[in-house]
Amino acid sequence: MATEFGLSRQAAHGHLQRLVRDQQIEAAGNTRARVYHLAILREVARSYVREGLREDVVWNEVFVPVVRDLPENVRDIWHYGVTEMVNNAIDHAGSPVVHVGVRRNALDTDGWVADDGEGIFLKIQRAMDLYDPRESILELAKGKVTTDPANHTGEGIFFSSRMFDAFDIRSGRLHFVQDGGDLEVPMERPADAPGTLVVMRLANDSPRTLMSVFHEYAAPDAFTFDKTVVPVRLAQFEGEKLVSRSQAKRLVHRFEWFRHVVLDFAGVSEIGQAFADELFRVFVNAYPEVLLTTVNMTDDVDNMVRRARARRSGDNQA
Repeated sequence: MATEFGLSRQAAHGHLQRLVRDQQIEAAGNTRARVYHLAILREVARSYVREGLREDVVWNEVFVPVVRDLPENVRDIWHYGVTEMVNNAIDHAGSPVVHVGVRRNALDTDGWVADDGEGIFLKIQRAMDLYDPRESILELAKGKVTTDPANHTGEGIFFSSRMFDAFDIRSGRLHFVQDGGDLEVPMERPADAPGTLVVMRLANDSPRTLMSVFHEYAAPDAFTFDKTVVPVRLAQFEGEKLVSRSQAKRLVHRFEWFRHVVLDFAGVSEIGQAFADELFRVFVNAYPEVLLTTVNMTDDVDNMVRRARARRSGDNQA
């Protein structure tokens, strides 16, 4: 730390001691091997009987005491994310109990909502008749996924996952992770435990706002959710390469529900000719009103996409 910030060893030691006295950080170990970590300033955890539970009760009893003095935009994001995730657990999980908690340090706040139900990925697989529960993660990433369309829009997880600095859904041995990498599990929970755990993290001074996220995925001058960003790597199961038409069909499933789909190729080094053709020629010809754009392509992926689009242009000219 002293070298990074241009401080002497004595000055750095003085700063650390002040932070310890102010209870912002904690020290462990002897002088030579002392380790410092952020202190937990506030923490609340509670379990509720699901029957008759209301998400606003959970928000006010558990989360408000911990986040009430944070900036308004940060409180608004926590309010949205917590009530959406608790409502999902109440309406969809079928669990007798809902577990919630929040933990705050000097920099960030973590929150979690868990249940002991069927598990979100298995439930989506069953409801959407998917071949593999891993496909549920891809569908969640697209957005507009719900197993109860009469009462839910399927937007809560999509927008929550983009409002927080890190967002992680765990069910069984599968994870849906949006930014920030894996989060620490804040409660005792075996990897194969039943149900679903949602973990959220947000910086206490985050500049992000609810409306900035909503506007990013809405049509200009409208409040419709018509744009999505899809991580293409989620169509690729372990050990696979994206080469087949069936993989492309798995990826484009429900793309026609959107006006603009951004395909994020981060983590995908190459794709096959059939995969590219199905995506950028066959789908585009079938749904010309859907705009497909791409980001984070390698040169190999870019070349294959250009070939597929060129073939489509040739079809139009013919």
